[in-house]
Amino acid sequence: MTYVVLAGALDTKGDEYAFVKDLLFDAGLRPLLIDTGVRGTPGTPHDITRQEVARAAGHTLEEIAQLADRAAALAAMSDGLLGVVRSLQSAGDVHAAFGMGGSGALSLLAPAFRSLPLGTPKMIVTTMASSDTRPYVRESDLLLMPSIVDIAGLNTLSRFTLERATAMLAAQLRHPARRDGGAPMVAASMFGVTTIGVSAACRSLESKGLDVLVFHANGLGGRTLESLAGEGWLSGVLDLTTTELADDLLGGVAGAGPDRLTAAGRAGIPQVVSLGALDIVNFGGPEAIPDRYQGRRLYQHNATATLMRTAPDEAAVLGAVLGERLAAARGPVTLLLPSGGLSALSEPGGPFFWPEADEALEKAVLDRAGPDVAVRRSHAPVNSTAFGEQAAALLLEHLSKVLSERIENTR
Repeated sequence: MTYVVLAGALDTKGDEYAFVKDLLFDAGLRPLLIDTGVRGTPGTPHDITRQEVARAAGHTLEEIAQLADRAAALAAMSDGLLGVVRSLQSAGDVHAAFGMGGSGALSLLAPAFRSLPLGTPKMIVTTMASSDTRPYVRESDLLLMPSIVDIAGLNTLSRFTLERATAMLAAQLRHPARRDGGAPMVAASMFGVTTIGVSAACRSLESKGLDVLVFHANGLGGRTLESLAGEGWLSGVLDLTTTELADDLLGGVAGAGPDRLTAAGRAGIPQVVSLGALDIVNFGGPEAIPDRYQGRRLYQHNATATLMRTAPDEAAVLGAVLGERLAAARGPVTLLLPSGGLSALSEPGGPFFWPEADEALEKAVLDRAGPDVAVRRSHAPVNSTAFGEQAAALLLEHLSKVLSERIENTR
């Protein structure tokens, strides 16, 4: 039986959830209806009560109902739903997830739905689908579908929308995501100012039969790379563009959070890592530069992107962070150090050319990387074909060793 988590507030949307429950049954699916309401009376029979959801969050339903702040109550029930879904997932009882509602429902449901692995169909029909959805979707494959009308009763348009949404969910379940039988997948991080080098590396890896996934190092890209590494999708990581660390440190708009450069290491996935674009912090237009950075080395990349050069003291902190994360890796890691520039902007004659900052970065990362991190040097800058080809060759060395060991262990 294929189980679909069907979660929502049954006190305000009981009729709508009963309608979807019947649609899922008609499609040959088994809905597990979870009530996330707090104050009203559930409007339809369900499988998991709101009391159980509250207990999964470490509260009683009465405690949550007494909260004066609606946002706090939503957050508590969201935590509870996350716990319930994780428990069901561990038991093998979740093959898809479906929900509906406005901003409150979306904020409650999204964390639990995002927790399901990539490839598990997950959909929310919502009035918020045409707004800024990044806080809800993040790096997941959660699908938000416009509800057209508010989720406030059944009518011609709402029935039409819900029928189409459940049909889409059922179609995904008939054609599940494939994770085997294809070429080994390798992740590569890239920015506009590292494109030449990373593209050359990708061509080299693809010529050897690898499936290369390129991630834009804009924050979301780095988080997605980490998520895939943690879920076991990747055979190797070519992390030549680690610029997101600089945005996290200095408040830029392209930060990827504290988990950047950790998932592959925890999973023992082979990595080749470099210092690409760690000379750069990303901001919006000129008006978006914080007052504390006025007077710094700035570069107008386009009308909505202003770049700031990292200074030597900041570069030293970045090097220490990078070195410590590499040192913690359980798998093979090679640090490839460039010569003559960390990006297209910091090559000799470029607007961000600052050898003292590059030297501070390199010294700090070498001090913290530890003896288990192999260090190699390139005679080329990051944004060059020669650098990319050397990086690809190093990753292929790691992969050949790992694959050989796996074959030997199965004999």
